[in-house]
Amino acid sequence: MLNRSAKLNHRPFRKKDGSRATVFEAIDKPALKPLPMETFDLSEWSRARVNIDYHVAFDSNLYSVPYNLVQEIVEIRSTPTTVEILHKGARVASHLRSRGRGQAITNHEHRPNSHRAHLEWTPSRMVQWAQTIGPNTARLFERIMADKPHPEMGSRGCLGIIRLAQKYSAQRVEAAAERALLTGACRYKSVESILRNSLDQSPPSSPPPSSTPPHNNIRGAGYFE
Repeated sequence: MLNRSAKLNHRPFRKKDGSRATVFEAIDKPALKPLPMETFDLSEWSRARVNIDYHVAFDSNLYSVPYNLVQEIVEIRSTPTTVEILHKGARVASHLRSRGRGQAITNHEHRPNSHRAHLEWTPSRMVQWAQTIGPNTARLFERIMADKPHPEMGSRGCLGIIRLAQKYSAQRVEAAAERALLTGACRYKSVESILRNSLDQSPPSSPPPSSTPPHNNIRGAGYFE
């Protein structure tokens, strides 16, 4: 016994031969294709500029692309499982999507040869180098790496300061590191700004001593004598 929808589909047309069912069998059914083997993943699209470290920021993580795309605008197609990066419509990188935060997902083939050499700069080696500049620089390196959620993220800042030492003297880098520690600005950009603006050559201003305003409810030190 046909249900209501089947009866409707088999009802003959009034002004031409056949029915909805015969039209489906003759036209629609032969054009059908098998369903895909994989389930459909709803994707989201966004755009980002490739950072100087050939990574793009997405969903609180960093994903690498070929280093020759530094400063280029790329498109990011994300699904629940993957992150694909496209440049001018061509896919240039694909990564498994990380569910953590502050992680750097890097394909080593994306690194230029010069940056692959930087892999030899382990955290301990960076601190040893900083000790040759001075104790404040060593403390600054330790602080930078401790403040970052992923070691590679801290290494980028330390490598930047190492490059600054090629432009400025060791004495100025040490003085800039001291100022950065005193002001709590323990970042590469802060050290670079201190050196660029010659702030390392003037002593940091100390905050004025705090004084307690007079008030009837405040007894003062003499009350306890």
